Amino acid sequence: MVIRPLLAALLACTVASTAQAGPAETLRRIADPKGGMIAIAHRGCHAAAPAHGLGTAPENSRAGLLRCAALGVEVMETDVRRTRDGYLVMVHDDSVDRTTDGTGRVADLTLAQVRALHLRDDEGGEGARVTDERVPTLDELLALAKGRIVLNLDVKDAIYGEVVDAVVRAGATDRVIVKTFAGVGSPPLAPMPPYDRVPFAVIPTTADPHAADVVTTLRRQTSGARKPVAVELPVVPLATLPAITAEARRLGMPVWVNTLFKGFVTGLGGDAEAARDPQAVWGRLADHGVRLIQTDAVESFLAWRVGRK
Repeated sequence: MVIRPLLAALLACTVASTAQAGPAETLRRIADPKGGMIAIAHRGCHAAAPAHGLGTAPENSRAGLLRCAALGVEVMETDVRRTRDGYLVMVHDDSVDRTTDGTGRVADLTLAQVRALHLRDDEGGEGARVTDERVPTLDELLALAKGRIVLNLDVKDAIYGEVVDAVVRAGATDRVIVKTFAGVGSPPLAPMPPYDRVPFAVIPTTADPHAADVVTTLRRQTSGARKPVAVELPVVPLATLPAITAEARRLGMPVWVNTLFKGFVTGLGGDAEAARDPQAVWGRLADHGVRLIQTDAVESFLAWRVGRK
């Protein structure tokens, strides 16, 4: 791929910073209320980074991970599914249609069939360029991430035990964050198998249009012997955000917000609005005490973060 020479140069320039600010340091910063803003790249760094001379890369790819490490991103969010023959692969959708040059449900394809496909550029879709990148397995991505970046594993099938087992076998329990959903009636999940074996984040579900029950879920999820490392918010109204962040601060829980295509805090907007006015989106979230931002606009967020300091 044409991005590789540039990517190699960026990696060479960031070896020292990666060594100093690797995954262990990222998890320490997440736990530290004064640890600053954390960049989470949604499905890796697939969007163009023109200030760094980089075009697009396929989502959930090895190229996307290496680019994140080169740019200085702390966390890469990525998706895990299981093939028909029981292998764990990094695909967001239940099918390969959007992201590759093939078709079919991941659960109906063997690993060999998935590996024969080529990833489409960026977020894929009809007409997106077919690249020479292949769908990575979880084992491959865990190995590539070592020493470079924390992986946030979004488990798309009922395979949490298998995913956590793969993380443990890879010796990667100090460089991943696994997450799942919990409601007001859910018991504390972090002390329960398999979540008790890895750093774990919780996403509260809510049936309340005002999301007032998120605070109750937070209290429940932090009441066990072992606590989640972060709370990733569902869609919440801006008016409810201060109560959530205040309670999270009291409980010692860092707050994680997606800005993505629409923004998960209604009334603030998302990445598109942040590109026009970063302070109006990322800045206001930070002012409310949000420290973990998941975004597709990685380069813009990193530039804003430097300026904010």
